[in-house]
Amino acid sequence: MLIAGFPAGAWGTNCYLVAPAAGEECVIIDPGHQAAQGVEDAVRKHRLKPVAVVLTHGHIDHVASVVPVCGAHDVPAWIHPEDRYMMTEPEKALGLSVGQQLMGDLTVGEPDDVKELSDGAVLGLAGMEFSVAHAPGHTKGSVTFRMPEQADVPPVFFSGDLLFAGSIGRTDLPGGDHAEILKSLARVCLPLDDSTVVLSGHGPQTTIGRERATNPFLREVAAGLGDGVRAAPRRGM
Repeated sequence: MLIAGFPAGAWGTNCYLVAPAAGEECVIIDPGHQAAQGVEDAVRKHRLKPVAVVLTHGHIDHVASVVPVCGAHDVPAWIHPEDRYMMTEPEKALGLSVGQQLMGDLTVGEPDDVKELSDGAVLGLAGMEFSVAHAPGHTKGSVTFRMPEQADVPPVFFSGDLLFAGSIGRTDLPGGDHAEILKSLARVCLPLDDSTVVLSGHGPQTTIGRERATNPFLREVAAGLGDGVRAAPRRGM
């Protein structure tokens, strides 16, 4: 399996291109702010053919390049229905003060073809399977994508802004809910095998085993004491 990832834009949002191998079809995950050129560079370098864009949530730092990327390759974008409005009205998800600062230099909108994600769905794209889990808390429509173990490749978990190396997503923006993100961590992350590779929306890769042992939020949730840790360091939006 080929996974080409790079941090894009002002918030260093991780964009991923996933394919069975170089020279084959691929799926693009979270083409955010200023990600379009990086996507094209990776497509050329690895001789890929994009077939879909999938989005972990609707914040502008994860979706800002959806329209140009989908348009360039004539592919659909998949997003949870509760976050779909953010593609056309991102300021509503950021709060008035933050939204006014950002919207002046960003062009937003929906691509021509938008498909909606649902909890428990399994997407068959580019010859691969992506299991979808609804994981609200960072936003109401946050989701994760899990790929099963393949040959010598451990399971891969695209966590979006649910889980980071050493932290979790912020919950202080409209639609965020600290109690809800703790429930999502317990339901979505804790059952995963320790070998699962975590590729998050911001920061370095990690594993579920490492986070289970060291991440204060995941440790508190596992101990049934999730309310004991209240504030996450902020990353992205």
